[in-house]
Amino acid sequence: MRRILLFALVGGAGFLVDAGVLALLLHVSPLGPFSARIVAIAAAMLVTFWLNRTFTFGRSDRGLAAEGTRYGGVGVSAALLNYAVYSAILLVFPAVWPVLAVAIASLAAMVWSFLGYSRFVFGASASSK
Repeated sequence: MRRILLFALVGGAGFLVDAGVLALLLHVSPLGPFSARIVAIAAAMLVTFWLNRTFTFGRSDRGLAAEGTRYGGVGVSAALLNYAVYSAILLVFPAVWPVLAVAIASLAAMVWSFLGYSRFVFGASASSK
């Protein structure tokens, strides 16, 4: 239960980075809500990797490069799911505030990423079983 709570807190921090970067880019740059979101997702992924590795799951026995590659793979698949839900919401409901769409999309990707990170990234490697 502790791990799920920490994961949720890290996810909350990731959401703040994601939504904050998105809102900032929408305010100060010529980027639209779709291209700005890609930058925001990347920033959030870097922050959550560090926080999850440090506080939620701990380091695996794979090494930083392998761990980061696996995290990136799960993160990209979760981001694609997240982005698809975000885009669908904005396309179906164009008046929706983009940050609200971020919140809904982030919740949709949360279960997928927890399972991937806990089992595929930070779980024991085959050599330690």
